[in-house]
Amino acid sequence: MNISEVAKLTGLTAKAIRFYESKGIIKEASRGANGYRQYTQHQVDELLLIRRSRLVGFSLDECQELLNLSNNPNRRSADVKQKTLEKVSEIETKIEELERMKKTLLDLADACPGDDSNDCPIIKGLTCCHEKK
Repeated sequence: MNISEVAKLTGLTAKAIRFYESKGIIKEASRGANGYRQYTQHQVDELLLIRRSRLVGFSLDECQELLNLSNNPNRRSADVKQKTLEKVSEIETKIEELERMKKTLLDLADACPGDDSNDCPIIKGLTCCHEKK
């Protein structure tokens, strides 16, 4: 398969595919007689794993780890599950941080009259030297 076919199958851009190759995340594609990259179904499967893993929040390094596990016939599903649950924990932490940020912003907005005055509780709140918990 050429790169445009792989791009259609995976939902990735040709640029992203070449990037994953250049970083060694997937094995470099072989070249046909015409010089174009030729991809195997295995490489397509790896790219799908990368794309889907990125969509659920895995970093590039974590995707590499998942690919390594995927390609290891002696892998343990417990290892894959552990990585997945670690990612869930990270996401939960980020959600909590985002909720705190949202609350702070809403509190600041509530304190602001939003009128023509130059006295702005939002600016004061953002420049204040202590945080509300």
